[in-house]
Amino acid sequence: MLKIDGISKTFNPGTNNSKTALNKLSLHVTKGDFITIIGSNGAGKSTLFNAICGGFYVDEGRIVLDNKDITYDKDYRRSKSIGHLFQDPMRGSAPGMTIEENLALAAGHGGWLSTISKADRDAFREKLAQLEMGLENRMKQPVGLLSGGQRQALTLLMSTFHPPKLLLLDEHTAALDPATAEKVLAMTKRIISENNLTCLMVTHNMQSALELGNRTVMMDSGRIIFDTSGESRSRLTVADLLRLFHEKTGEDLDNDRMLLS
Repeated sequence: MLKIDGISKTFNPGTNNSKTALNKLSLHVTKGDFITIIGSNGAGKSTLFNAICGGFYVDEGRIVLDNKDITYDKDYRRSKSIGHLFQDPMRGSAPGMTIEENLALAAGHGGWLSTISKADRDAFREKLAQLEMGLENRMKQPVGLLSGGQRQALTLLMSTFHPPKLLLLDEHTAALDPATAEKVLAMTKRIISENNLTCLMVTHNMQSALELGNRTVMMDSGRIIFDTSGESRSRLTVADLLRLFHEKTGEDLDNDRMLLS
């Protein structure tokens, strides 16, 4: 479904600021996979997502989505097949437009009120009600007035309004308070399950990385150092992950946010 073969990316090559962010990374994803991705700061997790979405062109390697080579496709073309949520709840929606207009954009109506029918509004209201945040009664309100959790929930709904071939979640609950994060994560699991979405999710919570989805990948220095699924994954603990990181890299995991989660 998604085949990433030997991709590399070096930023500022030939300068004192040269940084190899992806190092001949390969990852093959099967349709319906829900893969959690963990790694220390600077491991290349967000860079991998940006490479998949077309935020930049890789220096070498190939990215194939659903049997189509998208390695050099423009980002706006890839966005038709790939949903992407960021850690920052302020990204992914238009603050000056209403909830209704944002959903119209996601539905492909262009966001103009004149193109939104009663049937559209009813569909928007029904989907918003499933978020259980009361947004179905605030459809005329500008998105900029919503809380971070409400905006992230709306962005999740927008990204999956037309189920994408691939959903990328880049620590999308990390900036939320614990109660809201749990609620958004529950929505995420429900939407992925109901639509049988193929999903890659970066998380700082190592316990969640083992409990969510069907497969866990560990990254370091722009490469994948560990990939587990099935029975072997079900037996792992957070302590095992820390030990495996040390065995693979010779270093201890130094991301305090991960260790304290």
